[in-house]
Amino acid sequence: MATGNRYGVDIRAALPADSADLAALLGGTPRAMALRLEALARDPGSAVLVATGWNGAAIGVIALNWHPALIADRPLARIGALAVAEDERRNGIGRLLIKAASQAARTAGCDLLEVAPPDREGAATAFLGALGFTPAGPNLARPLRRRAQEMP
Repeated sequence: MATGNRYGVDIRAALPADSADLAALLGGTPRAMALRLEALARDPGSAVLVATGWNGAAIGVIALNWHPALIADRPLARIGALAVAEDERRNGIGRLLIKAASQAARTAGCDLLEVAPPDREGAATAFLGALGFTPAGPNLARPLRRRAQEMP
């Protein structure tokens, strides 16, 4: 799984101990979040990555799933959740999470990473566009492999 440290931020797989931090980022209770994390940890087609700050607290999270699709030869990856603590935004954490998720999806054999934008005209869509996501039906998508970029 993708891990690493950049700009004082560590990117690693989510742990049950992150439940309270993730509940604060995404909503819900720590207990419900722990159950969701456990279910995703058992799913070989899922990854949940967290960005942690200097004190070890989760300050960002990205969750993705990949699955075979009738419309593609290789699995498709989809971002199901992406959140960064409000006081940590605009520090490159979202970009690091997208990069780590892209690597996890490539490792799983995916050629495409897609996301449903939370808004069509807002800051999140602009952020995703700056990272190479383009409209693909109701979603935004970006190729993960050079070969996919060259396909018609």
